[in-house]
Amino acid sequence: METSRSREIFPAVREVWRLSLPAILTQITTIAMQYIDSAMVGALGANASAAIGLVASSTWLMNGGTFAVSTGFSVQVAHRIGAEDDRGARTIVRHGLWSALAVSGLLCLIAVLLSGPLPGFLGGGADIRADASAYFLVFGCMLPFTQLNSLCAAFLQCSGDMVTPSVLNAAMCVLDVIFNALLIPRLGVLGAGLGTALACAVISLVMAWRCLARSPRLHLRRGEKCAFSPDILKTALRIGVPVAVQEVAMNSAMVAATRIIAPLGAVSIAANSFAVTAESLCYMPGYGIGVAATTLVGRSIGAGEVKKARRYGYICTAMGSVFMGLLGLIMMALCPLVFRLLTPVAEVRTLATQVLRLELWAEPLFAVSIVAAGALRGAGDTLIPSAMNLGSIWIVRLGLALLLVPRLGLRGMWIAMTIELCVRGLLMLVRLVTSKSYEQYGAKD
Repeated sequence: METSRSREIFPAVREVWRLSLPAILTQITTIAMQYIDSAMVGALGANASAAIGLVASSTWLMNGGTFAVSTGFSVQVAHRIGAEDDRGARTIVRHGLWSALAVSGLLCLIAVLLSGPLPGFLGGGADIRADASAYFLVFGCMLPFTQLNSLCAAFLQCSGDMVTPSVLNAAMCVLDVIFNALLIPRLGVLGAGLGTALACAVISLVMAWRCLARSPRLHLRRGEKCAFSPDILKTALRIGVPVAVQEVAMNSAMVAATRIIAPLGAVSIAANSFAVTAESLCYMPGYGIGVAATTLVGRSIGAGEVKKARRYGYICTAMGSVFMGLLGLIMMALCPLVFRLLTPVAEVRTLATQVLRLELWAEPLFAVSIVAAGALRGAGDTLIPSAMNLGSIWIVRLGLALLLVPRLGLRGMWIAMTIELCVRGLLMLVRLVTSKSYEQYGAKD
């Protein structure tokens, strides 16, 4: 019995690691870009860092919409690939591209219109509003490229190609450094936004070319007919709308949290922004393994192997928790050094170190919430997990923040975050074990 179980588990672990490693490397490059931007802007002073930190939660809100579109279509591609239906996968790719163009165009328009009044609405001081507005304007104009990059990378990953997105995102990191070095000295915060936007635009076009023209299974064939299918859009809505609602509501909660923090001043805003950036290095494995979980679970369900899909979900969640827990311990020791690299302002460094060390204890359960959600997305289960996430962040995190921030300042916000991440991880673990979507969705396919 033990030998039989080992024969099942060890190959699954190897497969998880094979797909996770390139996805983790992709996350590393994304996080490296955040570090680079933070360090280059941090050299300009606390106000420049605060300007970007003020609108950071709003950029996450917009990116949440692009992520939902990618999820709605890429999960379907994974199912078709698992069922060896490559032509069906390409049909979904076409539908996804047109839908993504429409959604990202709308988000771009909304971001451009909001860029002027947003910093004032968030409670930012007059000394940082102009820079924050300019940065958000550039971000908004970049959204169609962000969507294209996200969608095509997700398609490639669900087809089993994890390497191409990793390589291209590493190249985007290099381009970001080059463009920032050229533009930040001349344009300051606006230069940081333009540098990232240019890097994203270049790589998104290459990513699209690799997916749509070079992918063995997904490249679009001339003469291959693609009839409009309402069922594809309905399924994308069923999977993607709960994710969109979750991302909008969760990132709206981040915006609300920013409003709670903003009256604390530029030092607290900057320290919060740097702490979030530094902590991103810890949750990098979680999101990488979560991508692998979505792919492996989705393809197993497409092949009708429900038991195997569940096994992948459990293995991925356990691996993510171990990796993030270890990185949390390492970051606890190294974060003072990290903040020295990010900002020359001693007061900001001290406060950022204090709050980050509070939250790092929650990394293992934070990993559970990330990876389990990825596995459930692969099974098409997005509604209940989204509701759990919303309840956790709005009731637990913001409720505690309103009580603790007036008494403890920024530390109160991060204590609330720590407790909420633990609650969210436990909720998602329960859903992973009890979800019936594996069987239901597999039966539909």
